[in-house]
Order: sequence, then C-alpha cells, then structure tokens
Amino acid sequence: MTGRARPAICLMLGWVALLWLLEGVDFVTGGALDAFGIQPREPGELVDVVPAAFMHFGFGHLAANTLPLLILGFIAALRTGVRRFLAVVLLIILASGLGVWLTAAPGSNTAGASGVVFGLFGYLLVRGFIERKPLDIGIGLAVGVLYGSILWGALPTDSGISWQGHLFGLIGGVLAAFALRERPRSTGAVTTAAPRATL
Repeated sequence: MTGRARPAICLMLGWVALLWLLEGVDFVTGGALDAFGIQPREPGELVDVVPAAFMHFGFGHLAANTLPLLILGFIAALRTGVRRFLAVVLLIILASGLGVWLTAAPGSNTAGASGVVFGLFGYLLVRGFIERKPLDIGIGLAVGVLYGSILWGALPTDSGISWQGHLFGLIGGVLAAFALRERPRSTGAVTTAAPRATL
C-alpha cells in the first residue's frame, strides 16, 4: 500500500490545482467557463457531463469542495490504486452528470465537483463490506462518522444546491463499488482426472 501513497497524493494535489486554475481562468474571463455546466434535457449539453465536474461557480463554491475531495480522493486512490480509482471517478461523474441532465429543474445550470465528493463518500462507505476487507470496512465506518452529515445534501432541501448531482453521485459511487470490486485471485490449483483403466 505504501507504494500507492505517492501517486495518490500527487494525483489529488494535481486535480485540486487544476480545479483552482480553471476557476482562476473563469474569474479572469468573467465566467466564460460557466457555459460548461449542465443544462437539463438539452441534447447538446450531454457533452458537458464530464467537464461540468471540473467547473465551479466562484471560489467559495470551489473551496467548499476542495478539502473533502482531497481527503476522500486520496483515501480511495490509496486503497484501490490510481488506475481503478480513475475508473471509479469516471463512473461517478457520468452517473452524477446524467442524473442532473435528466432530472434537474428547467433552466438550471449545474457544475461542480460535489457530485464526485458524494460518489467517493458512497464508494468508501460500502467498498469494504462488498470486498469483505476488515481494514476497508473500518475506513468506511470512519468516513461515515466524519462525513455522514453530507447526506442531507442529497435531499431536496435547498433550491440553490444541486441535490440531484449529489444523489446521483452517491448512487454512482455505490454502483462503482459493486462494478469495480476487486475479484479474489485464483489459487492456480489444477485438478487432474483419475487415470483410466483399460480392459
């Protein structure tokens, strides 16, 4: 596991730096990147499902997502390895973005990494139970205790927050835990047929 720590932290620091760079560009250009948000049920907006996860509406919005993304992303990348982690994140982004595209309020524009945050929360919460790994069960329980309150964000309690992105991101994370679970390795045992007797 220790060999995964450096790639995991480099990946997450690079990801967060990219988000802040993009928001800096958005600020300088007067919100030009906000157009990459998702406007529901417009066919042409499907191309923004992935980019929307990297855009934010202001530095306050980005700051709120930065720390949980960094922490949850680092834990997930550390425990699964970078390659599987990237597959998990892609599935979460697609689930969250498509959920927003299908169900968000008409005329809304949705962007931000919070769908990924909710997805990683869901992924870490259930992964240990699915793969039957005691350490990851413990990590999931700790994540649940520390970040469990974010589940309120998956409910339609605030019209200014995309609970749809949160909810479908959470669902995507749980689905990723099932779909991308680590299969037990084959023992390589070989069975041989009993020798034949001829008369």
